[in-house]
Amino acid sequence: MLFDPFVLRGVTFRNRIGVSPMCQYSSVDGLADDWHLVHLGSRAVGGAGLVMTEATAVEARGRISPEDLGLWSDHQIAPLGRITRFVQGQGAVAGVQLAHAGRKASTARPWQGGKPVAPPVGWSPIVAPSAVSFDEGYATPSALGEAEIADLVEAFAAAAARAVQAGFDVVEIHAAHGYLIHEFLSPVANHRDDSWGGTFDNRIRFLVQIVRAVRRTWPDRQPLWVRLSTTDWLGDQGWTIEDSVSLARRLRLEGVDLIDCSSGGIAPRVAIDTGPGYQTANAARIKIEASIPTAAVGAITSAAQAEHILRCGQADMVLLARAFLRDPYWPLHAAAELEANPTWPPQYDRARPRR
Repeated sequence: MLFDPFVLRGVTFRNRIGVSPMCQYSSVDGLADDWHLVHLGSRAVGGAGLVMTEATAVEARGRISPEDLGLWSDHQIAPLGRITRFVQGQGAVAGVQLAHAGRKASTARPWQGGKPVAPPVGWSPIVAPSAVSFDEGYATPSALGEAEIADLVEAFAAAAARAVQAGFDVVEIHAAHGYLIHEFLSPVANHRDDSWGGTFDNRIRFLVQIVRAVRRTWPDRQPLWVRLSTTDWLGDQGWTIEDSVSLARRLRLEGVDLIDCSSGGIAPRVAIDTGPGYQTANAARIKIEASIPTAAVGAITSAAQAEHILRCGQADMVLLARAFLRDPYWPLHAAAELEANPTWPPQYDRARPRR
């Protein structure tokens, strides 16, 4: 299963293993550089079926940190195109995650403390659906007006158009982890009383409009994914798995091809029952109840565990993050463990385990 091909629309993934988006905090002015080429390229060499960029901002003030990737400008296309060509040349599918950090924007890099920092020139104000800060020390955001919301919908569509020019095969809309779209979805962050807040239909409206705008821009033969925090881990006070199932059904009708199932991030200091595969049950529920393919993420570390998730029908793909940071060649090592026979890069073939 893990090394079976997977087809979505006109794109074939050589296996069911993906590199989950992982911020590298290494860009200047949103530009990809040699670090991103080597970081992402090495995972393609290592046998991943999908290599996804980190959260890539659709506007400058939508970055988590000033060092995040961006696709808000045409001058950011060519450096990403260099990466997609290399990734695809190694047989992997190239994906980009389009994002906006919302009220969690403008923080320092983790190795510089990771705390909120004063917004750089051009970032003010930090924006969100409501004027409610994420936590103590974070800026109180400006509540978005109607025209600003419309502009942001178009910013996602424009970034998707640039992703086409950069040669990406898959676009994922980041609607998780307490960032802007998730802030609209969750009543924890969305306190609006207009057509963008309150009811479930109003709170999902921003994401649905983004999906429609991106799907008009993104080629029909290419898959569109959405990453959700499938639960806020706050019971009925927040976004729930039942909400995620209902939303996934709606998104399938809007042209979304897969739900990337994560969780949490909307509020600080939330008790989360973490452990191996702790989010896969939600991926399974969405896959079954919403009739849409899913990807499972979160504490997936071993080949046997990943194989089990797929064989039990909990998800259609597994996405790994920290495991890939530790080992760029995780798929090749997993294949040896499972006695599969993937194609090794010819430059490395002499090191391939022989049976």
